[in-house]
Amino acid sequence: MTVSNGVTWFEIGTERPDEAQRFYGDVFGWRFTEEGGGGATYRTTEAADGGIGGAIRGTDGAASTYAIFYVQVTDVEATCRRVEAAGGAVVVPAKTNPNGLTSAHLRDPAGNRFGVFTPPPAPGA
Repeated sequence: MTVSNGVTWFEIGTERPDEAQRFYGDVFGWRFTEEGGGGATYRTTEAADGGIGGAIRGTDGAASTYAIFYVQVTDVEATCRRVEAAGGAVVVPAKTNPNGLTSAHLRDPAGNRFGVFTPPPAPGA
């Protein structure tokens, strides 16, 4: 079953990813796997007990500290257009990474930042 328009991922951005990993591991028992590359850290944690998966992203001073949720959608660019039409804004335009995942960061009219994404195509699709 494909989830659409549900919150299915979170991300915590920080200049201190080791400290964040230790904190969330100590408090919630989360275990992380490093999946970053090229000097960037991106540590993922799997969903547990019905929760959603997520990650800690090292920002290296490139972005402020943040916590953001992601909604899985069927079309990121169309969602960006609907957000703008509803009074929101596109903060980071749609981009597709090498494995085919497409994402964007948006802001609602009250100033809250959130993300949307479409997963990569299934192998053989």
